Amino acid sequence: MNELFTFLGIISHNHTYIIVSHTILVALIVLGIAKLATSSLQIVPKGTQNVAEAYLDGVISMGKDVVGEKLAKKYLPLIATIGFVVFIANMIGIIPGFESPTSNINFTLSLALIVFVYYNLEGVRKHGALKYIQSFVHLGDMNPIAKFFMSIFMYPIEILSHTSRIISLSFRLFGNIKGDDLFLAVMLMLAPFLVPLAPFALLTFMGVLQAFIFMILTYVYLASAVLIDEDH
Repeated sequence: MNELFTFLGIISHNHTYIIVSHTILVALIVLGIAKLATSSLQIVPKGTQNVAEAYLDGVISMGKDVVGEKLAKKYLPLIATIGFVVFIANMIGIIPGFESPTSNINFTLSLALIVFVYYNLEGVRKHGALKYIQSFVHLGDMNPIAKFFMSIFMYPIEILSHTSRIISLSFRLFGNIKGDDLFLAVMLMLAPFLVPLAPFALLTFMGVLQAFIFMILTYVYLASAVLIDEDH
């Protein structure tokens, strides 16, 4: 699939160059839309500002049920930026001649590492390193000796569980978008001059869905780090 035609591939067929170029293109599109939405702010929003505000309100509403309104607003810059970048990166691959950066594991792994490091740092910052690590395992009122031996068994499992979130975030996004790109490539080969609209609608829906899943999982991981319930 590396030989699939892309406009930027005319300059070089090196796949690393193609992915990096499309990543830069996504960043420029995101920055351009952000600049357009904030260049002339109005009390009654119109156009791009209206769409941007609706998007931000939606992200806050999404996080209310997970972390509460206060924390949803606090983490809005991170969640909204990640969601917007993932959305644009997903959508650009639907346009023939472009390739989704999210179809490359290096891109999705970088996003997953950012989320992983950030939510763990937030947990340590809010609760302290010791209390945060202790929150991984809740053994209740067990016998101290039994609690010690259970801790030896449970902590490695919990640490592995947290680490596996990197794989979960990165491979879920990568696998779905890579599959969408392969599906689109097959459709273009079968009908290069007249591609049915249904596949494009399906790919658009999947791109939006994957951006939503990435955002909601980030909220969930942040909630697990900062909202430690000592009774459970």
